[in-house]
Amino acid sequence: MVFLNGEFIPKEQAQVSVMDRGFLFGDGVYEVIPVYSGKIFRLDEHLERLQNSLNSVQINNPYSPQQWREILHELLSFSSESSQSLYLQISRGADVSRKHSFDSLSPTVFIESSPLTPKTKAELEIGYRAMSQPDFRWQRCDIKSTSLLANIMYSQQAKQNQVEEVILHRDQLITEGATSNVFIVKDNVLFTHPTGDHILSGITRDLVLESAKHCHLSINESALTLTELLSADEVWISSSTREVMPIVQVDNQLINNGVIGKYWPQVYDYYQGLKHV
Repeated sequence: MVFLNGEFIPKEQAQVSVMDRGFLFGDGVYEVIPVYSGKIFRLDEHLERLQNSLNSVQINNPYSPQQWREILHELLSFSSESSQSLYLQISRGADVSRKHSFDSLSPTVFIESSPLTPKTKAELEIGYRAMSQPDFRWQRCDIKSTSLLANIMYSQQAKQNQVEEVILHRDQLITEGATSNVFIVKDNVLFTHPTGDHILSGITRDLVLESAKHCHLSINESALTLTELLSADEVWISSSTREVMPIVQVDNQLINNGVIGKYWPQVYDYYQGLKHV
């Protein structure tokens, strides 16, 4: 079952107008929210980020926070899975003709839920590989927009090169991954790009920083260079579905001789505890 414009219907019956601006232009925003043991994780923070994205592109939020909460809980009730991933998409809506400018429209709201099975600690401890590429995306990466063509191209590169992620850099300064935030540990300090227009400030990113502080890592929200990343003690990526994942090779360079560092297991363990608070 999915939610579409006020109704819960079987997914195969869900239909959207061909004139919907989400279909024609990618004119919309989205949010991904994990659910652990039947509990929606950090819902208030996700709804706040959703509101920020809607404000940025001038789409009216069709529901109050309480209405969102009720809709999401009802959708979850159709599945027996205790851990799920909620995908929310709001487009500007369907217009009568295809034009770039827009009028006041009724937003199209689509929500689906999928089973969520995060990798185990044992699976993560082997470490993962990434590659680096120049960041050619637009200047408003802080908006969680459905216009994801650049990210799709990067993710396909990762797939074709059999790596987990593409780590991006602007003028050699690390921004984020194609579908993740990036963290670099060097000399007991955790570095990550500061929030702003060039990264999507993930809810998971904040949880990783919270976990790192608890594990006595100093935090420095500033961008490091690609060269500094390649000489790091540890490199991690994070997203709502990956949680926090260790990267042990970038391009042809091994990180920490190709093994996870001492801080990642501590941060991982604390993060797991946060899921059940």
